[in-house]
Amino acid sequence: HFTKILSKTIFDIVEAFDQGAEDMNLPNRLTVLRLVLVPVFLIAFIVSQSLPSLSVVATIITFVCYVVAELTDLLDGKIARKRGLVTDLGKVMDPFADTLSHVTYFLCFLSYGIMPLWAFIIIMWREYGILFVRMLLAKYAGKSMPANIFGKAKTVLYAVTTVVSMIYIG
Repeated sequence: HFTKILSKTIFDIVEAFDQGAEDMNLPNRLTVLRLVLVPVFLIAFIVSQSLPSLSVVATIITFVCYVVAELTDLLDGKIARKRGLVTDLGKVMDPFADTLSHVTYFLCFLSYGIMPLWAFIIIMWREYGILFVRMLLAKYAGKSMPANIFGKAKTVLYAVTTVVSMIYIG
């Protein structure tokens, strides 16, 4: 059932690309790429830990997925604001992609044993709590919650933590 839903969602996204949907501009395509990279990262991480014969290749794929995902995160908002391509879809999809990617990275580190469960739970509650508030604001108040200096600092801290963790594991 899950694979049927996933394949339909992927088909809908591809169809939106093909039809040139207004919301599927470059920044939103970058965000979709980040969403697609999350399960690839997860699978590559699992393979790197489970199959010694594929460990090096899977570790490289994991690292490339991470770097590309972080670059798309950096670029999507900048491009959207600079070119006037900010959309309601992007305002919701970008924070969702951020949350999904961060929680996935930290889930991998939890499974490897380098992140305590209590830290993972706190991060997960914080991420999904903020995401929920953003969605409520978008739906009921027609507003988006802009990023602030604390959110930017958190993102930098997450990035540094992820890089250090991946180097430690790799």
